[in-house]
This record gives sequence, C-alpha cells and structure tokens, in this order.
Amino acid sequence: MDQATALRELVRNSKPTPINARVITVTSGKGGVGKSSVAVNLAIAFAKQGRRVIILDADFGLANVEVMLGVRPTSNLADLMFRNKSIKDIITEGPNGIGFISGGSGIQEMTNLSKEQLINLSARLTELDELSDIIIIDTGAGISDAVMEFVMASSEVLLVATPEPTSITDAYALLKTLNKKTAFVKEHSKIQLIANRVGDPDEGLELYNKLSLVVGKFLDISISYLGSVPKDNLMVKSVMMQKPVMASYPESQAARSFENLASKMLGLEPVAPSGRRGIAGLFFSVLGRRQ
Repeated sequence: MDQATALRELVRNSKPTPINARVITVTSGKGGVGKSSVAVNLAIAFAKQGRRVIILDADFGLANVEVMLGVRPTSNLADLMFRNKSIKDIITEGPNGIGFISGGSGIQEMTNLSKEQLINLSARLTELDELSDIIIIDTGAGISDAVMEFVMASSEVLLVATPEPTSITDAYALLKTLNKKTAFVKEHSKIQLIANRVGDPDEGLELYNKLSLVVGKFLDISISYLGSVPKDNLMVKSVMMQKPVMASYPESQAARSFENLASKMLGLEPVAPSGRRGIAGLFFSVLGRRQ
C-alpha cells in the first residue's frame, strides 16, 4: 500500500462517512475561452435550482472569478490551514447565495504537507462538503502540472472550448497530456465538452464532432457533449459590469443556455468512485500524490 493510499485509509477510518458534495472541475486547453465565466454562471444556475453551491478558484495567483463576481475575498484556502481560519471564515458570499473560496497564491504552501496536516486538511474540508451540494473548481487554463492534477483527481470534468481552431487544438493538447498520465484512470472520470461562444447549436455540435473524431482516433479517452453557450452581447456587457450574465441579464440567451446546461447535469448520474467523493477526497488525490 503506497503512502497516499494509507493516508486515505487513515482519514476514512477516523470518522463516520460524511455527506459528500458533488465536485465539478471546469478547465480549458487555453485562456480566453470563457472558462471562468462558464464556472460562475453554472454555479448561479445550480443555485437557482435550489442547490447550495461553492466555487473554488484554483487558478492560483490570478483573480478571474472574483473579478467576474465583483467581490474581493479577505481570506483564502491557505488561511484555513496556517492561519486558524474556519471553513466559514474563508467563504465569500456571491450573487444568488453562491459561495466563493479563493485559492490564493498561498496554495503553494500546501504542496509539502505532513501526514498529520493532510489528515487535518481532509477533516476540515469534509465540513465544506457538508455546507454545499455542489462544489465547482475553476482551474487555471492550459496544461500546467497544477491544472492536470486537478483534472486527474476529478470525477466530473467540464472542458470549455470555442469554435476557433486554436481552441480546439489546445483542448486536444490537454486531453493528450491527460492520456499520458499514468495516474489518470479514465473509468473514474466523466469528461464533457461545453462549446462556448457559438453562432448556433449546430456550430457547437460541429466543434464536438471535430474534437471527438481526433480523440477517438488517437487517444484512449472518451468525451461526451454537454451542450453550448451562444455568442451574446449581453454576456460581454456583464463582464464589463463585473456581474455574471445569470445575475444581470437572467432572460438573455446566454443565461437560458446555462440554465439548460445545469438542468442537464442535474439529470445525469455523477461519477464518484469510492475514495474520491467530495472535495476532501479530491484534495487527498491531488496532494497525496506529492507525499
């Protein structure tokens, strides 16, 4: 039994089985495709359907989510571990009752945790599982090690791409990199594509077909199509206002598309293998590999 597995067993046996939140990781092969916007607006769409939602901004060192929400957090995830903050202390309230946690550049402090610290972190994060029904992780863009570790550890991954050829190429590059990772277990993950900024639904489906064709031919990974978000000038206005389109223009085409995507996801059975459920399990997978 390797050390990471032993740590998971220690945590699992140290307390009753918790209620686990559904964890959804949003990522993209490149920046500028609207990944953070998708994460934020999906969060509000879930909240409008009665779910308790928390966003974790894992794009460490940047502040895309807080800019889009128009909020400025005073604490981040590292404060939970090293500065005696509670889970509730590090959650910032956003629109429509969603919560937001900044990863902060201080996350680097968490890459060399001891066994005891990992157990403590897992116990603290279990409380976060109990405070929410859905946790959305907004990763950085691209194929950095930090991004790939979150994607590998996630049971549900939303891959955001646009019809631009460079976006499709970069989305494929992310999947190709993931395919090479020995720690990635494809049976434990569901990867779904969201086509963003499309002219019409057919363009979104065409994007998926192009990507799916090359993935099926060259990679040992499968992806499915969740749906699309249209080009919408009201989305652009919302970004300039630092407000999500779901909050500022709830009747817009873009907002309705996010409602449809959220409804579709709620109707799908989540993939959550034993030992990888909830945010505590995800962080154990990410940090435990570094022990």
